Amino acid sequence: MRDPYEVLGVSKNATDDEIKNAYRELARKYHPDNYTDNPLSDLAGEKMKEINEAYDAIVNSRRHGSSKKSGGSAYNSSYSGSTNFPEVRSLINQGRLEQAQEILDGVPPQSRDAEWYFLNGTVLYRRGWFDQAYTSFATAVRMNPQNPEYRNAMNNAQRQSGQQYNPYRSYGTSGGCDACDMCQGLMCADCLCEMCGGNLCSCTGCR
Repeated sequence: MRDPYEVLGVSKNATDDEIKNAYRELARKYHPDNYTDNPLSDLAGEKMKEINEAYDAIVNSRRHGSSKKSGGSAYNSSYSGSTNFPEVRSLINQGRLEQAQEILDGVPPQSRDAEWYFLNGTVLYRRGWFDQAYTSFATAVRMNPQNPEYRNAMNNAQRQSGQQYNPYRSYGTSGGCDACDMCQGLMCADCLCEMCGGNLCSCTGCR
């Protein structure tokens, strides 16, 4: 791996804010969402990965000296893949939830991937909002069901919130059919039919 400071285009004496600003500028320039249906998409993805790894290396080097990330991290102990949100993960690990949420809120809805919903759920979970956290984790699982990090988080939130995961429900998304809402509507209609004895409505259930 190239020198992380060289990747971000900053000196080793750069302040934390300078490093953060350099990372954000490069991320805006090379984010894969900017290269959809573009022949340079693969190159942009590789560049974004290099930028993420460089920023992650600098942040952890400054926080823990020259040591690698420890297993005590809330994410790195179980997360081994690349990430589009190293800064958010870092802020969450530091307990700086408001700053993490601010960055997440700045991501356009159409660009929010499974990792975004996982990290959003993590912030909500840390704040004790288990129902909302569960909904966000469930969306991450629906978008990427093979990711164990997302599923473990959803299971933990489910135990706290007491909710039931439904893979057909469009968690955290607008539009589409919500199976739970449909079931609730049918149950209510059935109750109304029983109350009216089938005389006050013309639905199939009353006939």
